[in-house]
Amino acid sequence: MQIRFLVPGNVRHGSGGNKYNAKLAGHLTALGATVETVTVDGDWPVGSPADRQRFSDMLDGGATVIADGLVASGAPEEIAAAVNAGTNVWILSHMALADHHDLEAKALVAATGVISPSAHAAAELEVRHGTQNIVIATPGAEKADVSAGSEPKHIVAVAALLPNKSQELLVHALATLQDVEWTAALIGSEQADPSYAAEVRAAVEHYGLENRINVTGELTGPALEDQWQRADLSVLLSRSESFGMVVTESLAHGVPVLVRQGTGAVEALGSADAGLVLDLGDPNNLADTLKNWLTTPVLQERWRSNALQAREHLQGWDATAATVLRALAAPDAG
Repeated sequence: MQIRFLVPGNVRHGSGGNKYNAKLAGHLTALGATVETVTVDGDWPVGSPADRQRFSDMLDGGATVIADGLVASGAPEEIAAAVNAGTNVWILSHMALADHHDLEAKALVAATGVISPSAHAAAELEVRHGTQNIVIATPGAEKADVSAGSEPKHIVAVAALLPNKSQELLVHALATLQDVEWTAALIGSEQADPSYAAEVRAAVEHYGLENRINVTGELTGPALEDQWQRADLSVLLSRSESFGMVVTESLAHGVPVLVRQGTGAVEALGSADAGLVLDLGDPNNLADTLKNWLTTPVLQERWRSNALQAREHLQGWDATAATVLRALAAPDAG
């Protein structure tokens, strides 16, 4: 099967969507598909007329198309024309758009089908737009070495510094625990929202925590792996999250995770007691939970043991790609 994979050119930090796209493309290729990944420049998710024409041109050529929702949701007329001309166009919707409801609704209806990275994200699309032809292809996890951990305990928050990711909330909580030993690292791009990144750094400095909280910027390769090897707990406090691949990345290292209630990260954590789902309606819950974990060795051991068990049952990216390939190849896909 020939697949043209259209991805947005205006997301330049290491987002979960970008990582998912790259892993999916690589594993579709490993399963025998011919995948051409094309970066679509433009001011997405709406784009100018020239942007949409560029996108339209890439829908022509005979290949089945997977288009990232950040691009595709802004071009429903172009998708409808391509599908009417015989091209199968699947929208990979990582997360429903916060704005542009009507455009997204029209794009989803026009498409051959929709690929969603989680049941949570699929349900959100259906709440917003009604029943869709949605295939759920949850992210895989790479095999990883088990974390050695640290003394004092080391807490990591791996996500671009964005208001949605709520790193400032973590800084405020840790600031109340200065009588307990710990270190922490905020690992993620500061370029995605420089203003918010500056607020996070200012909060760290305000509390005098520069020697305990390291704002590292985006890390990859050995530098990121070094942080995972030191980690004892991972924290993902996003207000909105379609899945949260960092959760399964944490579990792949045997590192338990704290996630926010009501997000797709709960799905990623699964039923294993490998951390905790937090109700952050009470602002004290985060600090109280962290203090309880930091001061209770039995709880640390239980979460760690459960994370190691969960590690043995993580899905690989080959399963993700196989799910997508079956959908694309189904006789009724057109």
